[in-house]
Amino acid sequence: MASTTTGRRPVSVGARRAGYAVAVGINSVLLFLINVTPGWSTLPFLTADMVDVLPWINASMLVGILANAVYLFRDDPRVKGLGDLVTEIVGVVAIVRLWQVFPFDFGAEPSAWATAVRVLLVVAMAGTAIAMIVSLVTALRGRPVPS
Repeated sequence: MASTTTGRRPVSVGARRAGYAVAVGINSVLLFLINVTPGWSTLPFLTADMVDVLPWINASMLVGILANAVYLFRDDPRVKGLGDLVTEIVGVVAIVRLWQVFPFDFGAEPSAWATAVRVLLVVAMAGTAIAMIVSLVTALRGRPVPS
């Protein structure tokens, strides 16, 4: 039986851990920028309804920070699959809330921007649903799904 190779080398543990640390840092900075200074309210296209979505956006980033912090110490496929799945579940709730509340104001005229944002939200929901399936399989199998 012939074996096939993908031509890719596996990513080292050090490189993966560096990625997890960067993810923790980026999410932490985003949480600060959104909630402290300058704050989400400085964006002119966001409405006051953003307060109805913000808890889920914050939860999504906090779960991502926690998951990546755990991966720094243990990133075997089962742990990573489970952590990714939890992060994706909270993330899809945030996306659905964005769709429901739609805290965006692109002006009084019908706008292509509103349509574009709705399309992007649908793409994000579909992509997250696919990612949830992959993460569930990874968590159950205990090894990464081949790409």
